[in-house]
Amino acid sequence: MKCRLAVDVVLERDDGQVVGVESKARDTVTAADFRGLVQLRDLLGDQFTQGIVLHTGSQSAISFGDRLMALPLASLWRAGHDPA
Repeated sequence: MKCRLAVDVVLERDDGQVVGVESKARDTVTAADFRGLVQLRDLLGDQFTQGIVLHTGSQSAISFGDRLMALPLASLWRAGHDPA
């Protein structure tokens, strides 16, 4: 079986768990933006922990199915930040 994966970043831990990350320079994300991540998830099975598409929009985290989510790029700087 020939696979052509297109994922911007693939992170792998010592134990083999994998996270895939795509980045999109636009405000909206569609299911088509997850094609490479879906292919990676299906190829790796339980080794695949999470697939994330980062975008420039302001909409909060949205699930796109099994272990797939879209996040605004700005959320990386807000994570763990207490504005108080």
